[in-house]
Order: sequence, then structure tokens, then C-alpha cells
Amino acid sequence: MRRALVIVLDSVGVGAALDAADYGDVGASTLPHILDRTGIELPNLWRLGMGQVIGTRLVGRPVGAYGRMRPWARGKDSTTGHWELMGCVLEEPFAVFERFPEELVRAIEQECGVEFIGNKAASGTGIIDELGAEHVATGRLILYTSADSVLQIAAHEGVVPVEELYEVCRVARRHADAYRIGRVIARPFVGAEGAWQRTGNRHDYSMEPTRTVLDCLLEAGVATRSVGKVFDLFAGRGLFESHPTASNREGMECTLDLWRRGEPGLVFTNLVDFDTVYGHRRDVEGYARALVEFDEWLGTLLPHCSREDLVIITADHGNDPTFRGTDHTREEVPVLMLGVEAGALGVRETFADVGATLCEWFGVEGVGVGRSMLGWSVGRRHAA
Repeated sequence: MRRALVIVLDSVGVGAALDAADYGDVGASTLPHILDRTGIELPNLWRLGMGQVIGTRLVGRPVGAYGRMRPWARGKDSTTGHWELMGCVLEEPFAVFERFPEELVRAIEQECGVEFIGNKAASGTGIIDELGAEHVATGRLILYTSADSVLQIAAHEGVVPVEELYEVCRVARRHADAYRIGRVIARPFVGAEGAWQRTGNRHDYSMEPTRTVLDCLLEAGVATRSVGKVFDLFAGRGLFESHPTASNREGMECTLDLWRRGEPGLVFTNLVDFDTVYGHRRDVEGYARALVEFDEWLGTLLPHCSREDLVIITADHGNDPTFRGTDHTREEVPVLMLGVEAGALGVRETFADVGATLCEWFGVEGVGVGRSMLGWSVGRRHAA
């Protein structure tokens, strides 16, 4: 009858990883740099130990267990980070492209009966500004990528209905597997030239992971419920129930609603706006506001966390809005826990310690990657 909640603050890193130089990310530090620039206060995260994690603004003794986790997998994207959290560690990163191979593009076009324009690396809003009018006039879909391993297809909802765009992306997903492309992303938009606007109907199609902790839990009868893009990142594997959302706010509302039901099992939430809306756009102030909004919401969640619950707050990579470029940044991530003895968890060697912790919590055999963070404190749980 146990239950657990894992919340991933998408891109909220806490400092450059040991191998950051391999990624050109020396000096990146998402949360500390935002705090330095804006001076925001996050009292509920600090109550759980975030101040100890980043080593600043220490106030009193935290009520949670706190630490940092180093990325082990190769890559710094959301799929890689989430898979590692659940014990699937990539030894070879997903492939990235400046331009997709012609044979891949032609295969998708021929099977779907469509034509693409673009086929280059670009920002999502920038390429719509550049090619949106041509797309509307010709019906050709906009194909682009980024510094991540993503194949993105954008289309105006009034030109290509959303379900048709999704079908093109499903076909693209099948063809993209052979090229080790991490995600295919549908990017619908609306509006007119000069005022294009992407909608909340984005949909991600990930490569299917090998066996993860989610598979272990579900096979053992643990109900696994996802909120946000978690279902997409795992291609639905190991998940009992999915609750897609279009924003952080929807994700937080859905998470609180599921949690208040008191049903046993796992709730696994991703809050994506930190990354997609603010990190990639290098919007420091917007990122700070989103952190404050989450912290205020966290204050409403904590009273619903009992001594018998496990709550883990973490991240999947960094995306420092004060750093150069618009790419993710290779960073360590925080890990804050309720449901165990309060205190320092130290620096963990892999994100997979989260999955190992869930397996011990639910009494399930895992995938053999990572070390549980419950340790000697099992049975000495501490509620907020």
C-alpha cells in the first residue's frame, strides 16, 4: 500500500558536472546563477535542503534528505536524463544532426505523402518565423532539429490537422530509430505571419528504452502514473496511466489531484516549462518566476505528505539561462527526499540512485543499476 512521488524539475541543474568540458559547459550552473541574477527566495525548497545542495543561504536544519547526483549516461537531453533516473544508462549518446540525411527525409515523405521544408538546425520559434508563411501557402511541413537529438516537425493546425501531424511523426519515429534519434516531436502552431504561436498540442515520440525500473514496478503490481511528458519519454513503457499536460501549472494541479487521492503506487511528474519556455530562450526572469511558482505550489503539497510517503524532487539535466547558446548544459542535479531520515545524502554517482530507491521502497527487484538512498534510515521516516 505504499506510495511515492517523483517530481522532475526539467533542466534545474545545480552546477557543472565533472565532465562538463566534454560538452563545452564548464561554468554552467542553472539554479545558482538564476539566484545570483534575481535574488528570488524559495523557502519550501530550502526547507527540504536545497540551500545545502548549492551551499548558499543556509537557514536552519532541513527537514528532508538532500544531495547532488552526477550524470553517468552520455548525453544531456531529457530522454537520457529520465532514462538514467529509472536505471537505463546510455553508454552511447543519441545522434545529433545539423541536417538530416536525404534518405531519411525521403523515406518519411514517401510513406506519408508529404513534403518538407527547412531540414536544418534552428530554434523552434525562429524557424516558424522564417518558414511559417511558406508552409501555410504550400502545405509543406517544417522539418528542423536543434543541439539535442530531436527530429521536429512543425505545422499550422489550420493547414495540417493535429492528428495528421501526429501520424507523420509516428511514421518518422519508426524511420528515425535506425539513426539513433532520441525523439521525434510534433510542434503544432497557430496564428498568422508575424504572430505565430506554438500550441499546447506538442507530442514527443521517443525511442523505446531497454528495461527500466518502471517495468519492474508495473510487473510487480505497482501502479505507475505519469504526469506531463514522462509517458512520451519512455514511449509508454512501464506506465499504467498517463496524464499529459501543457504547462507547469497543469502539471502541478494534476500532480496534487492524483496525490490527494491517496492511491498506492508511483506518481512520476515532469515539469517542462523550466526548460522549454525559459531555459532554451535564455529568459532568466521567466525561469525565476517559474521557480517561485513551483515553490509556492510545493507549500500546498507538503501538508498532504505523510510519514508513510516517499517524495523525491530532482532534475534531468541543466539549461543555464545565463550561459552561452540555447542548448542544455551538462550539470549535476539536486535530489531532495521526504519519507526518510533528514540529512546529507552526499554526491551520488548516478541519477539511477532514484530508481534503485524506488525499488527498495516498494520491495521490488530492480535492474541492478544505482544504489538506494534509503540506507539505514528505513523505518525512521521524517514528514514535513
